[in-house]
Amino acid sequence: MNKKTLITRFIVFFLLSSLNFVYASQCKGHFVNPITDVCWNCLFPLTIGSSEVVKSSYPDTNNPGNPLCLCPTPIGERLGVTIGYWEPAALVDVTPKPWCMVNLGVQLNVTKKGLGGSQMPEVDGRGAFYYVHWYKYPLVYWLQVLTSLGCMETEDFDILYPSELDPTWNDSELAFVLNPEAVLFTSPPARASCAFDASKALAGTAVNSLFWCQGAQGSTYPLTGFVAHQASPISTAALLAERVDFKLHRPPTPAIRDSVGQDWPAVCHTYTSSIMPKDRYRYQLVNTLPEARQCHPFGRSVISWEAGHTYPGDGDNFGFLIWKKRNCCFL
Repeated sequence: MNKKTLITRFIVFFLLSSLNFVYASQCKGHFVNPITDVCWNCLFPLTIGSSEVVKSSYPDTNNPGNPLCLCPTPIGERLGVTIGYWEPAALVDVTPKPWCMVNLGVQLNVTKKGLGGSQMPEVDGRGAFYYVHWYKYPLVYWLQVLTSLGCMETEDFDILYPSELDPTWNDSELAFVLNPEAVLFTSPPARASCAFDASKALAGTAVNSLFWCQGAQGSTYPLTGFVAHQASPISTAALLAERVDFKLHRPPTPAIRDSVGQDWPAVCHTYTSSIMPKDRYRYQLVNTLPEARQCHPFGRSVISWEAGHTYPGDGDNFGFLIWKKRNCCFL
């Protein structure tokens, strides 16, 4: 992509962030403004090798010990520097309205809700059901914050996953057939282990080996839009965003790749993983009331910050920016 095309895309992208769309009155939300809505402090800490160049109060993952790397390029191997930072990689809508694109400020006029069944949660005052949309969001590439293509997402903005087209999202029985391991993690001991995961997330990051837990938010399973006990709308929305991240890591067709904090040659590539590395992800609320001053590790309780981030009667529409740890060889 040449510089002229990139500048044109960014201008269009920036203008969209200030527009009010026709359907915005029916679907709460707005196009995310990369200047005012994004917590740029969440990019840090920035490391070279294992040394912090720009410090941060946010917890970090392991980083390569060797500050140098030798990685393949189209013209042969090149010597580079191993860096680590947190990249804004995805946007996520969580909404009770089908085809409400919260982070775009648009309600799509789709007559059919999707391919799933007609099952809906029980109306008992505690349960909830939401639709989720996952977008690719290569913001670092758009803004040219870095110049090494191996150190950022370079794909176009795209809707990677709309739950309305997933037949398992509102069909618990079908989801169980495709994910039978869920039965192992509904027992009281498995549920109790999530308290330990929540305590670790409160002090730092969640425990990757407890993949059936999403810290204080609740259980990873079932991999549907149903939540049996809704502690709060924001907590439920964060849980479903984390569920979809986990779901997109799953075989047979994983859609998300992660880097690793290891020395070269491992740091030269990204990898698929059937278990989402929770400690390599953060989230930030960007809709409908942006929280532009802080982000939160996956699994950390929302109690300390959720107050004042919802409008009464706004329909519980939420948008998150997902930050992903990036270890790479800067060439």
